[in-house]
Amino acid sequence: MSHVGVPRGTSRKRRSLALLTTGVLTLPVLAGCSSGGDKATGSGVVVPQDIAPAARAQVADGGTVTWAIDAMPATLNAFQADADSATARITGALLPTLFPLDSKGRPRLNPDYLESAKVVEREPKQVVLYRLNQQAVWSDGREIGAPDFVAQWRALSGRDSAFWTARNAGYERIENIERGADDLEVKVTFAKPYADWRSLFSPLYPKQVTGSPDAFNDGARSTLKATAGPFRLRTVDKETGSVALARNPRWWGRTAKLDSLVFKAVAPQDRTEALTEGKVDIADVDAAAAHRIAQAAGDAGGSGAPPAHGPGSEITPAQALRSWALAHGSDEEAAAQAQEARDEKARAAQAYAAEQGELRGYAVRKSLEPAYTQLALNGESGPLADDRVRRAVARALDRKQLADAVLRPLGLPAEPLGSHVALAGQPAYKDASDALGGQDTKEAQALLAAAGWTREGALKKTDGTKAGSEGEKQKDAGKKKEEEAGRPKNDDRTDGAARREPSGNDGLYIVGDDDKPGAAGGAATHVLAPAPAAAVQSAALLRQAGHLGGTGVSEDGPALIAAQDRQPGGAAGAYAPVGTAAPAQGAADSARGPLGKNGKPLTLRFVLPSGPGSASLRGVGDRIAAMLDTIGIRTEITKVSDDSYFRDHVASGDYDLALYSWPATAYPATDSRPIFAKPVPATDGSLLVEQNYTRVGTDHIDQLFDEAVSELDEKTARDLMREADARIWAAAGSIPLYQRPQLVATDKKLANAGAFGFAAPHYQDIGFKKPQSAGAPANKKK
Repeated sequence: MSHVGVPRGTSRKRRSLALLTTGVLTLPVLAGCSSGGDKATGSGVVVPQDIAPAARAQVADGGTVTWAIDAMPATLNAFQADADSATARITGALLPTLFPLDSKGRPRLNPDYLESAKVVEREPKQVVLYRLNQQAVWSDGREIGAPDFVAQWRALSGRDSAFWTARNAGYERIENIERGADDLEVKVTFAKPYADWRSLFSPLYPKQVTGSPDAFNDGARSTLKATAGPFRLRTVDKETGSVALARNPRWWGRTAKLDSLVFKAVAPQDRTEALTEGKVDIADVDAAAAHRIAQAAGDAGGSGAPPAHGPGSEITPAQALRSWALAHGSDEEAAAQAQEARDEKARAAQAYAAEQGELRGYAVRKSLEPAYTQLALNGESGPLADDRVRRAVARALDRKQLADAVLRPLGLPAEPLGSHVALAGQPAYKDASDALGGQDTKEAQALLAAAGWTREGALKKTDGTKAGSEGEKQKDAGKKKEEEAGRPKNDDRTDGAARREPSGNDGLYIVGDDDKPGAAGGAATHVLAPAPAAAVQSAALLRQAGHLGGTGVSEDGPALIAAQDRQPGGAAGAYAPVGTAAPAQGAADSARGPLGKNGKPLTLRFVLPSGPGSASLRGVGDRIAAMLDTIGIRTEITKVSDDSYFRDHVASGDYDLALYSWPATAYPATDSRPIFAKPVPATDGSLLVEQNYTRVGTDHIDQLFDEAVSELDEKTARDLMREADARIWAAAGSIPLYQRPQLVATDKKLANAGAFGFAAPHYQDIGFKKPQSAGAPANKKK
């Protein structure tokens, strides 16, 4: 399952924009919060990790595991702006993480590096004392100690601009770091209280990396000369797109089971092929690849029977008989063509069957990813600058239906998310969506009416002239710019985009002839116009008679019959939900229709990524557009390339509606603040938004975050975060939809690896299961 995601950042000083991530998003822990719980902990649906757990005694020593990553990491320095999920995955096996997350998303002390870590003083200043594991050493033999903490603090504090850092939150609050009672103690004194102190020094780099700007900025991008994890860095090969790690001989913890661990760049769309060719042992996959692996497990392996799916499986007996007859007929030219087609299908079926045979060696591990997908509403300008319109959009959404559409087909619990600052099971989680309210069409319509958006307003201007009339044309002559004021900001397209225009046809549309590449970066655009009532009725009657449908979409999804594919007598280009009843002939169109104000329709530009891994996200976008249709809001869907989606549209504010994801954090007071901070004007007139790409925020929300990050009482800090979350819901700039699915294909023999959920991988425990002894019962756990 692939979604668009953006990494969280905690710096208020950013050197570059966060990058778009379309693959499965796994990011480093950036900050620290509570390690305990309270009575509200555990609300929501918690899905356990799925990693084929096995005791170390059951895991063989040796071997190599190849792990697919989206691309070669741009840097091995996790504190630089272009660090990505590959950076986090690799450094997790190489460097100290002092407080990794457990299966419930809570930070837990890592005994491989720490004997203890706690706040020893609160007044007059907060002091944290770290007691290091006396065996902990860097791969060059030097002890991990205070000099490493000091160097990292100075590099990340923000006081020296020569260090190109992506974030400094928490480090800027430190006043001093010094050696404690002995070399194993590190004493950190804070100038201002910092509740998320557990977030700091993870990953911890050796002083060779953080001690100078040159080493920090450039030296650690492609290599790490000293590490301190169960593995050490062996090679970084850009030609083969792989990073190879080897077992660390100086590792003092439990010895790594594997000899080596290789991270190989494999694009998400190429992973099924990589699995069938045996090039990778573990890979995040999308729903389509997971389905193929599940089908392979059910195929009659070794029986010689072809799969009951794949190329050729759609051919009916009658079609097969006709094909055979043509291939053996008296018309030599037609016979040759038919035989060539039959041979081509046979080769495709054989290749598919061979691939399915290889896929039987893999299992799909399923959980929920520590990240959530949201609908973002850009409140900087246009209709969504009015909070009543934003709330109306939110109240039109059936979030349960959206979660069902994505998660239920995968066999995962389909519950909408109720928090911006925590996921189900985390200590800070509490469903605060009631602060905005659930799906309510009448309330949404009332909010729009209160904001001045009415059906009458779409037809008439405030001076009484009818929109589009000759009088209006004369009145508005020479004011073309004002006529286009209703278009989305920075929208310079001339060919239109996918539109769903509410009408009396109950959701039936005709595909127009101007379907063509868009002018904006090659964006795909489609114009959908309402179908006549007669076409609606014909389509419904044909569907009831069995002549329409069969397009392979879900029961509650749209069935699209293009003009060239229509059945005799059918409605060309009919587009309607399967099972839609035909409305009465000549039904009044006044019951539904677009809303407007002063003769201009209420239209929102919905920008979505066009890449092959974003099909599910686009499906969610289509469902949202249909929901908004019901309250009279038109949506103009624009599909843009994955590369430009976040950079050129979301981050720049060139959208009204967008779908993207944020990873979870154990430290919302630190990590979530820049996401929801109130934008402030810059000296040059631009808007400083940090990572608040919805441009919606309030002073009170900022105040609650500031109070929480300085609150050392964990329960009080959680309560402040929950109050902030309720106010974020009420502002209606970000609407959480669902926790993202996590699908991971792994070699069936691989243990302690798969869908990790919240928890950090224990790299030293990953390996291949030992062969079972003769007579031992079969291991049924797949």
